[in-house]
Amino acid sequence: MGAANWIALLLTHPLEFRTLLQFYIYHEQKRDIAAIQEHPTSGWDRQSMRRCWEFLDMTSRSFSAVIKELEGDLARTIALFYLVLRGLDTIEDDMTIPDDVKQPILRSFHVHTVTPGWSFDGCGPNEKDRQLLVEYATVVEEVNRLDPSYKSVVIDIAQKMETGMADYAHKAATTGSIYLEKISEYDLYCHYVAGLVGEGLSRIFSASGKEAAFLGDQLELSNSMGLLLQKTNIIRDFREDVDEKRYFWPREIWGAKEYGGFKEMKDMCATDPDTVRRATYVQSGMIVDALRHCVDALDYLRLLKNQSVFNFCAIPASMAIATLELCFMNTEMLQRNIKIRKAEAARLIMRSTNPREVGLIFREYARKIHAKAVPSDPNFLKISIACGKIEQWNEHNYPSFVQFNSETQKQMFNPLDVRTKIVEREQQLEAELAKKKRVANGLAANGGQVEKSKAREISQGELMMYVSGAFVLIFAIAGAIIMGVLKLTEGGV
Repeated sequence: MGAANWIALLLTHPLEFRTLLQFYIYHEQKRDIAAIQEHPTSGWDRQSMRRCWEFLDMTSRSFSAVIKELEGDLARTIALFYLVLRGLDTIEDDMTIPDDVKQPILRSFHVHTVTPGWSFDGCGPNEKDRQLLVEYATVVEEVNRLDPSYKSVVIDIAQKMETGMADYAHKAATTGSIYLEKISEYDLYCHYVAGLVGEGLSRIFSASGKEAAFLGDQLELSNSMGLLLQKTNIIRDFREDVDEKRYFWPREIWGAKEYGGFKEMKDMCATDPDTVRRATYVQSGMIVDALRHCVDALDYLRLLKNQSVFNFCAIPASMAIATLELCFMNTEMLQRNIKIRKAEAARLIMRSTNPREVGLIFREYARKIHAKAVPSDPNFLKISIACGKIEQWNEHNYPSFVQFNSETQKQMFNPLDVRTKIVEREQQLEAELAKKKRVANGLAANGGQVEKSKAREISQGELMMYVSGAFVLIFAIAGAIIMGVLKLTEGGV
């Protein structure tokens, strides 16, 4: 931002000015991939990898910044993973490539990705990431340098994704159908283009040893995380996609009779009040569909233990729920692309540091969505339920009446919350039960000591009796012997 923009922001949005200033002053970059000590893991000392980092910046600067903060070789691995899938997606999205040319390229892309020297210059001149494919040989060179455990994941996910993309592209080219019909078909498409990315990332995290081995097997949660992000982008980019004749919203939602039933997606761009009202309800239906992945995404974040990996996953998730709230009941979204403001993005980045805080972020935006919902919306009840599930997740995992005193470093309970009395009563009962157990154990121990003492006394008494008996017996025998001797003596005399 230039000085003029800073001054304008200070005068028009002083609170946002403060937030951005705090971000630029206090939010330190965790890692500099160009530093000499980082070269062994970042690959910055190689011209080919430096070019890959440049491509990453060109495709998505915000996503690139998050990737670069990952620890060790994770940053380089995921950067290459992203570029491979970006190249694949560019070919799939390019409507200027004939289907008979596109199909063999898509279905063999995982082979091309490890074929030295392979590149593709057949994309249209207006494709944003055309240059990535023109110089794809650079990406191939670096992918072949990856550790085998990483490389196998990248190739496997590319193969799965290319198959799904090729199927959908072929269907659109041969049947004339440009729409996704059912929500289930929409889910499957999003799985191919984003859910598989979530699976691949989880497997890479596990292979790195920075996350638990079981994370790579959490396919449902990984898929939900990917679908939340992808569906948010599809909702936000509505107008851009319609203008480019890319239609991802399923007809089952926008063609439903409860919204008046649109015949074509482009009809929702009209500005008359009735169309705007019905289109807003369609938009609401799309957002309800995206919200159903929120709880799974929050559960996934709770499994992560490495801070850099957590930040990498949590920040896009926080941005997604904020974007859904921005789009909800926002008629401007139907006319132009909208994005959350930079200050809000900065605030989310600074806050997204642990699962509890991210859960609170989700709850905050879910409440805003629910507050904007109108009873006339056919999705009103579904919106309420979806937002309620986010509230429930937070209360289940991080009860609001449990507080933390930063001064004493101890947990405490809100005295004004009724649940505090229940917890205190449970603690009291547990303490009384523990006391009774200690008393019972003490009595049992004392009783045992008494029994042992008695046993010792009995043993000593028996011993004395035996000793006394032995002495009596000895004296009796001795007396008998003496008497016998005396008698013999008297008889002899």
